[in-house]
Amino acid sequence: MKDGRDGFEGAFFVDGQERNALRNARQAGEKPRLRRFYKEVATGPAAGGVTVLLDGKPLRTPAKAAFVAPSQALAQAVAGEWAAQGDEIEPATMPLTRLSNSAIDGVAARMVEVEADAAAYARSDLICYRAGEPETLSRAETRAWDPLLLFARERLGARLVVAEGVMHQAQPEPAVAALAGAMRAHVGEGPAAPFRLAALHAMTTLSGSLVIALAVAMDEIDVDAGFDAAQVDEDYQLRLWGADSEALARRERRCEEMRAAAQMWRLAGRA
Repeated sequence: MKDGRDGFEGAFFVDGQERNALRNARQAGEKPRLRRFYKEVATGPAAGGVTVLLDGKPLRTPAKAAFVAPSQALAQAVAGEWAAQGDEIEPATMPLTRLSNSAIDGVAARMVEVEADAAAYARSDLICYRAGEPETLSRAETRAWDPLLLFARERLGARLVVAEGVMHQAQPEPAVAALAGAMRAHVGEGPAAPFRLAALHAMTTLSGSLVIALAVAMDEIDVDAGFDAAQVDEDYQLRLWGADSEALARRERRCEEMRAAAQMWRLAGRA
């Protein structure tokens, strides 16, 4: 779901003058900085939804498409990210803007492809691969993942097969089809669909589990519980070997991305 650009250009629409300044900063080995170029942030009606207005001008995506959110709630949340910026714009603090741009520029035109990419996780879902040892890790996986297997079976009709170790375990085709069908049904159709699919895809790739993503999306578990379930193995290693500040920072960034995806799923509107 990347748009083929990097840095600020990959997250926001910037004009030619700003783009040249960012390019010059990179060439000089400096951190690219984008100055805040607006004062007032608001939302307003747009064809097909609600847009964000910067000094009265509609926001555009990196691909220069009109930024149109499917709901007032999502537009307001994105506007809040822009309003919260200081003298310089920090993309890392604007996850809903980035995800929404991905939905508009990348997902909307490739719904089938993105659905297939998320559905592929059903064939090697994280929660189906268990450590035989040590016993403490095995118990932690059982506590975190067995309720999710039950959710997949009882609410989604997917009977997944559990394997020990990392060797690939083929999943029954009916189970794979059930998870893919549940994903399509809950993404739905209409203006909100690309945003919901972008959010579900993000939660799936961040967790390594379509089941975890669906459990969060369907309110079976909250997003923090979903993220913790995806981190059982990594958290065991951190406890065993100790956590450095870099590892903890990476974990927190992934957690914030997961929270943002779950938030966009809720704010985009129902299928």
